[in-house]
Amino acid sequence: MDAFVEEVAEVTPEVVAALARLVPQLSSSSPPPTPAELAEIVASPATALFVARLGGEGEAEGQGGAIVGALTLVLFRIPTGVRAWIEDVVVDATARGQGVGEALNLAALDRAADAGARTVDLTSRPSREAANRLYARLGFEPRDTNVYRMTLE
Repeated sequence: MDAFVEEVAEVTPEVVAALARLVPQLSSSSPPPTPAELAEIVASPATALFVARLGGEGEAEGQGGAIVGALTLVLFRIPTGVRAWIEDVVVDATARGQGVGEALNLAALDRAADAGARTVDLTSRPSREAANRLYARLGFEPRDTNVYRMTLE
């Protein structure tokens, strides 16, 4: 089967329901986004929300079945250029291993290049072995850097 990816231009009940199903598969500590939060993501020039569908033979791009994956691309300008980050990549457990994650990442990489980014960053937990193999296969390389986080109350 082929995975078809589209950038979300409008938040529909289908998109809301899909993210409500997918986000818990990504993070048990984060609630799914509300319709208003999704609308904010879609409306922002700094973020692009991509969704993927699995389609059968003869189906036109974007006309596949249910949404089975999502990815957010964050784009922003800083003094040294356009930066791009891939965040919150999630593929439904029933669709893993079918090219969905690859298709989502390739769409995001194309969009980042079109926006003028020279590099794209992402992070992935070491326990996500299949995802890390995918990122390496796509050409992502580990960086020698420290990642810091501060939790704001």
